[in-house]
Amino acid sequence: MKAIIRIRGKVKLERKTEETFRRINLYNKFNCIVISNPNKSQEGMINALESLTAYGDINEKTLEMLIEKRGQWIDKKKKMDFKAVAQNLMKGQSLKENNLKPYFRLHPPRGGIKSKVHFPRGILGNHKEKINDLIKRML
Repeated sequence: MKAIIRIRGKVKLERKTEETFRRINLYNKFNCIVISNPNKSQEGMINALESLTAYGDINEKTLEMLIEKRGQWIDKKKKMDFKAVAQNLMKGQSLKENNLKPYFRLHPPRGGIKSKVHFPRGILGNHKEKINDLIKRML
């Protein structure tokens, strides 16, 4: 599973980049999406937005925390257990099938970030397993 967090805001972006953000459901700064099995086109969009986002492989424990603290129910009468939803997502179901909105709104990271530098020194780009630490700082 991949987690993608939008780091760059909306100001002075090219139209093509804005369209790519819209297609992948990242509308605002510090929004996060989770994709269970990215297909070829989604992988291409992630690579196109590499210098504007942080992404990596999310584990089940962090996914449960993300759903518990930041998940928003579509229909509030049909709430489910967070662990069951996380397991369903790991199996390949979508967030909408589990009665959750397709994105998570996060706080800016505690401890600050270097938002103009790529991963080893900054926050942009592919974090692989370290994305879990970033998400925990943003909850």
